[in-house]
Amino acid sequence: MHVLMVTSEATPFAKSGGLADAVSALSKALRRQGNDVRIVMPRYGSISTQNLRKLPSELIVAMGGTTEKAHLYQGILPDSDIPVYFVEHEGFFAREGIYGSKAEPDYADNPRRFSFLSRSAFRLCDALGWTPDVFHTHDWPTAIAAVYKRYSEPGYDGASSVLTIHNLGYQGISSKENFSYLGLPWELFHGAGFEFHDRINLLKAGITSADGLTTVSPTYAREIQSPELGCTLDGLLRARGSSLVGILNGVDGVDWNPSTDAYLPAAYSADDLSGKAACKAALQKEFGLPVDPDKPLIGMVSRLADQKGVGELFGPTYGCAAKLCLDMDLQFVVQGTGDQWCETEVQTLSGRLTNFKARIGYSERIAHLIEAGSDFFMMPSRYEPCGLNQMYSLRYGTLPIAHRTGGLADTISNFNQDTGAGTGFLFDHLTPRAVYDTTGWAVWAYYNRPDQLDAMRRRAMALDFSWDAAAREYEALYRETGA
Repeated sequence: MHVLMVTSEATPFAKSGGLADAVSALSKALRRQGNDVRIVMPRYGSISTQNLRKLPSELIVAMGGTTEKAHLYQGILPDSDIPVYFVEHEGFFAREGIYGSKAEPDYADNPRRFSFLSRSAFRLCDALGWTPDVFHTHDWPTAIAAVYKRYSEPGYDGASSVLTIHNLGYQGISSKENFSYLGLPWELFHGAGFEFHDRINLLKAGITSADGLTTVSPTYAREIQSPELGCTLDGLLRARGSSLVGILNGVDGVDWNPSTDAYLPAAYSADDLSGKAACKAALQKEFGLPVDPDKPLIGMVSRLADQKGVGELFGPTYGCAAKLCLDMDLQFVVQGTGDQWCETEVQTLSGRLTNFKARIGYSERIAHLIEAGSDFFMMPSRYEPCGLNQMYSLRYGTLPIAHRTGGLADTISNFNQDTGAGTGFLFDHLTPRAVYDTTGWAVWAYYNRPDQLDAMRRRAMALDFSWDAAAREYEALYRETGA
């Protein structure tokens, strides 16, 4: 099967979040199963051409009222033979950031930048003489490729389109003044689903027009059809419910493997957990905490943003983190960056509490050390389409304390203190009290049910979160959509 991934980001070339990891990892898994997979994305200014090959073809892309020209570069996705095609357009992509800069968090011309990229995908296929069976688009930036495929690319009528919603909260909403640039007739402003309170909504148009829809966990697929988490598109998603499938993302089993992880001071496995104790001691030293193997250590690696439940943890006057650390015999370490108020608050707590330490910023080494050295991993997300950190934690025998939502609900089974079953500690309603009480429950189990927790760690480490299972589900979906 021929699959073209049309994406705004892919690891390691350009990344702002989990979308980049998912596109690259899924592409590799599909390729391992014998599919001809290719990726098209922008050549941002941050992507060097040093290891890329410039292709002789120049893309001529007809947009509304104008013709854009672009150069093409080709690279290879690392650890694979998957071609990655980079669309070079100085005016659109040779600038700071993927979607915006510090001065302009969301570029005003994003609808034009990414509609151009999406239309370029078809001209790329023309230039290559290669016809995909599936145009697989991702989130709002390339959702419009599904519209182009359905309404204005007759040469690709035999192909199908699949749109994956990685996060419904970002929809590509802009003034309808941008519509003329898209190169589509005005009747499609309503007919293809663009209209949104007299503005353009690129994700809504993709959801309306794609042959198949996926999101990144089964529970999130159900949640986004509800008014609570549907981000005003729940009615449309319910109407398209028969075409919507939740497929759980996987994790990279090479980079995230405690038995081979080069970032760790000691390797370990479910059969021999002794190295985890060495990682805990190293983590305590790294953050300036007393080295104490008998004290429960909670770790957190997160964007410090509302979606991640940081208000309930760190909100001044109402968050529960300070009370946790004052009331319970535990240690708590955090690495993250995000909203300024939250960065300030965790730094204040780090200076005021002896058993709470935080690092503002991101280090891959520290992230791995927190996953390996912690006893519990804090993940109180308000909503979580899939989530990766809880899967990393389970793989490393670090039991999550989490809100039962989205991918967290699909990957963590709640502790049963009667039987010892489970792989983590879950709460159903995100409040400071729920986070406090559930953390207290985990700490109680640490001191009073050590044998049960040991069994939980080994059970968690045995879970399979490989991308191969997800790739098989995507293959089945591609066939169902007519590929």
